[in-house]
Amino acid sequence: MTEESEPGMKILLMDKETTSVISMVYGQSEIQQKEVFLLERLDSPNQSNSLGLRYLKCLVFLRPTQENIGLLCNELRYPKYGAYYIYFSNIVAKADIKILAEHDEQEVVKEVQELYMDYLAVNPHLFSIGLPTCMNSLSWNPTALQRTVQGIVAVLLSLKKSPAIRYQANSKLCKDLGTRIDEVMNKESSLFAFGQNSHPLLLILDRRDDPMTPLLNQWTYQAMVHELLTINNNRVNLSGIPGVGKELSEVVLSAEQDPFYAKNIFLNYGEIGQNIKQLMDQFQAKAKSHQKIESIADMKNFVEAYPQFKKLSGNVTKHVTVVGELSSMVNKYHLLDVSEIEQEISSHNDHSSHLQSIKKLINNDKVRNTDIAKLVMLYALRYQNHSNNDVVGLIELLKKRGVSERLIKNIVNILEYAGSHARQSDFLNVENALQSTKRFFKGLSGVDNVYTQHKPLIHETLEELVKGRLKDSLYPYVGNHFLNGRPQDIIIFMVGGTTYEESLTVHSFNKSNPSFNIALGGTTIHNSTSFLAEVEQATRNLPRKHTRNIRNVRFD
Repeated sequence: MTEESEPGMKILLMDKETTSVISMVYGQSEIQQKEVFLLERLDSPNQSNSLGLRYLKCLVFLRPTQENIGLLCNELRYPKYGAYYIYFSNIVAKADIKILAEHDEQEVVKEVQELYMDYLAVNPHLFSIGLPTCMNSLSWNPTALQRTVQGIVAVLLSLKKSPAIRYQANSKLCKDLGTRIDEVMNKESSLFAFGQNSHPLLLILDRRDDPMTPLLNQWTYQAMVHELLTINNNRVNLSGIPGVGKELSEVVLSAEQDPFYAKNIFLNYGEIGQNIKQLMDQFQAKAKSHQKIESIADMKNFVEAYPQFKKLSGNVTKHVTVVGELSSMVNKYHLLDVSEIEQEISSHNDHSSHLQSIKKLINNDKVRNTDIAKLVMLYALRYQNHSNNDVVGLIELLKKRGVSERLIKNIVNILEYAGSHARQSDFLNVENALQSTKRFFKGLSGVDNVYTQHKPLIHETLEELVKGRLKDSLYPYVGNHFLNGRPQDIIIFMVGGTTYEESLTVHSFNKSNPSFNIALGGTTIHNSTSFLAEVEQATRNLPRKHTRNIRNVRFD
C-alpha cells in the first residue's frame, strides 16, 4: 500500500478489524518510516475533525462491509484529503465499486484494489479469524460462518492457493464451512486460477475432536504467556501485577518486532529463564561499556548505538517482568503439581491412580479452583465410559470445596460439547504403549519430560496425512477437487479455535519435514479460559442428552 502510492506524507484510514490486522505485522515506528504519519479510524467520531489536510494522500484499508462502504461514500462526498488510494481486505462487489464511483464527485480516488488480508497473521505459519465464539447450540452462528468463509478465502488468495478441500466427516460445522468455501472458489474461479505446481490441501477440523489440548497448562513461552496472562492481538496486559510501572502496563509480544521473543517463542520454561539471564548479562555489559565517554568520538559512537541500547533496555525489562510473573504464578498456584496430573490424564489410561491424584489435589487449598475443575473435566472426558467413573463423586467434593457453580456446570457442558458421542477419533481410548519416565525441566531443547508428554491430536492427523493414510471415509473431499498426489502445501483450519500448543506441533513438523509447508488457522486462538467461554456459549439452551446420569448439577 505504502509503496504503490505516490511519495509524500500519508494518512492511513482503517476500520476496527483492519487496525488489528496491521498492528499484528507492523509496529507504529515502522509505519512512520513509510511516510505514514497519522493513523485514523473511519468509524471514529473524531475522524471528521481532520479538516484542511488536502495536501495529504489518504491510504484507505477496509473490510468490504456494507457499513464501511456507507462510511466511505460519506468520506468521498466531502473529501478531507487530496487523493485516496483504496484497498479492500477481501473481494468487493462490483455494485459497491459503482456506488463509490458515484460518490467520488471530486475525483479524488486514484486507485481501488483488493489486498487479501482479511485475517490476523499471528506467526509465520499461524493465523486467526479473531472470533471469540462461533457457535450457538452446537451449530454455526451464521455471522461467524460468513466471517470465517471470508477469512479463509483471503488466506487462500493471499497465498495464491486453489486447494482441494477435505473435512472431518462427523462434523456438520466442518462440512458447512468447506461447502461454502468451495462455492466461493467456483463463483470466483478467475481469481483462483493460479496454475500451481504443488497439490495444495485445505483440511477442516472440529475443535470438539480434541477438547483436551485447550484445557492443559502450557510450558513453552508463547503458549504459557497466553494461558497465564492472555495474549490479545500480540498484546499482554500487565496492569494488574503489583509494582509494574505505567510504561509496562501493556506490552507487545511480536516475533516480527522482538528478536528475543522470536528466538524463545517455542522454548520451554527452563530454557527461557536461562536466556533471560543471558539477555540481562548482555545488557549489563553494554551499559558498562558506555559509562566512559571522554571524547567527541565516544559521544558519536554512543549516540549511534543508543537506539539499539534503548531497545535492548526496554526488551530486558519487558521479558524480566513477564517471566517473573509467570514464575510467581507457577509457584503460587502449584502449577507444576497440577500440570503433572493433567499430562498423566491426557496421555495415559490409569483410572484409579488418576482418581486418587485428583482427590488429593482437591484437598490442597493452594491450588486454584479453576485448575481443580479443569482436572475433573479432563478426567470426565477420558473416563466418561469407564465402569467405575466417579464424576458425580468428584463434583460433590468440588461443591464441598466451594468451587463456583459456573465451573461445575462447565464439567457437564464439556461432556455435552465434546464427549465421546461428538468425537470422531478414539484418541482417549487407546492405551499409550510408551511408559513415561519422570524427568523435570532441563535447559536442553527437545528433552522430553513429565510436563510435555501430551501430543495434540493434530500431530497424529498430520502424520497420517503426509503418509497418504488419511481415510477418505473419515475426511471426505468437498466437490470435485480431488488430489492425485500427496499434498505438500497444507492449510489446517480448526473450527472452534486452535491453540499455541498445536501451533508448536505444526512448527516442529515443518522444521523436521522441509518438503512440506503447513499453515494452521482457527476461528480464534484459545487458552483454557477462552475455550471454556466458547464451550459455555456453544451449549447454551442445549437439552442435556449425554449427561443425564450427572443429576447433582442444577441447570437453569
